[in-house]
Amino acid sequence: MSDSTPDMTGPSGRQDTAARLRNLTTRLLSLASIHSDRLVNEELARADARKWHYAVLATLDEFGPASQAGLSRRTGIYRGDMVTVINELADRGLVERSPNPADRRQNVITVTEQGHRQLLTLDKILSQVQDQTLAPLTTPEREQLARLLTALVDHHDQSM
Repeated sequence: MSDSTPDMTGPSGRQDTAARLRNLTTRLLSLASIHSDRLVNEELARADARKWHYAVLATLDEFGPASQAGLSRRTGIYRGDMVTVINELADRGLVERSPNPADRRQNVITVTEQGHRQLLTLDKILSQVQDQTLAPLTTPEREQLARLLTALVDHHDQSM
């Protein structure tokens, strides 16, 4: 075995990972995020969708029609990227774009019936991925994890 090949004799390799790595919370958070992100991307791709599609559809469903700039603010998707996302969704008939009567320079984006149906499909997919990702946790542990992650995200959103 070469020096660059890790010696991981256990099924997960954790036993052979340095304790300071095993116990580094930020590393664990990063590894869990990588795993979750991979599963989400793979499953959404099977439905010909991406995370940003879901974010836009969910935001429109909850808050109603919005400008591209408003969607960008609410979803955290950069304005330049939002144009691409809206184009993809419009090409698939999931959203409609129409001029804002109050400001003709702006478009108002509205989710279509087909978009609502797609959102329900994506909700089911993401629920299954979440169950798979969080399988080792009990319901109270999942709720606690959600509260803790929300606190972290909220704290760091304030500093951005």
